[in-house]
Formats: sequence, C-alpha cells, structure tokens
Amino acid sequence: QVQLQESGGGLVQAGGSLRLSCAASRRTGGNNAMAWFRQPPGKEREFVAALNYLDTKTYYVEAVKGRFTITRDNAQSTLYLQMNSLKPEDTAVYYCATEASRRRRVDYSDYVGSQGYQYWGQGIQVTVSS
Repeated sequence: QVQLQESGGGLVQAGGSLRLSCAASRRTGGNNAMAWFRQPPGKEREFVAALNYLDTKTYYVEAVKGRFTITRDNAQSTLYLQMNSLKPEDTAVYYCATEASRRRRVDYSDYVGSQGYQYWGQGIQVTVSS
C-alpha cells in the first residue's frame, strides 16, 4: 500500500506560478509511473502529466504543454508539478497518482487513463484568479 499526499496548492493570480508536491509513503518497489490529474469544477477528472518509471519520458495534455513540468525526486520519494503562466482554466482539484505495479506502457495513450493508476492522493485545490 502506498499513501500519497499532495501539497503546494492555493490561490494565485493569472500568470503566476505554483509548485505542487506529492509525497509518497514509501518508494514504490523501484520506480513506477506517476501522474497528475485534475478535476475542474463541475467537470470530469482529466489527465495533466505523467512520468515513466525510468524518469526518461514525460507526457502532457496539450493544454499545459510548455507551462507545466513534471519531475520526481527519488531520494525524497516525491513527485512535483511546476506550474507556470497559470490561467483561470487551470483552476481545479489536482491529484497525484501511481500504479500498484509496473505495467507496460508504450506511448501517451498508455498514461492518460485514470484506471491505469491504483493509488491516489486526496487532492489539493488550485485556484487561478483572472
């Protein structure tokens, strides 16, 4: 069992930056893929970004490309999401997630489905004011 805890959310003006952190209770038996999802008000949860188990490939939804960066600190068992040039449409509850066991993932489509991740944080609010 892995517990995930997000931090770093809050209220920011449009154009500002935030860095979200996701601390894992333990390293997941060697690295596993990890991801960020978000759920805007009144909408379904959606994929934001993912990192493969080797930390060699990153994947982003088109809406955040060039503005968000996903990274991992293995020594700290912490996942990050650096969010720059924030827009009001980035307002959402943000969740980090990881897989229970490493599964074969080839390309973007293998990372975007929430069903591919078994452990989830409780979520953290990010609000971007215009």
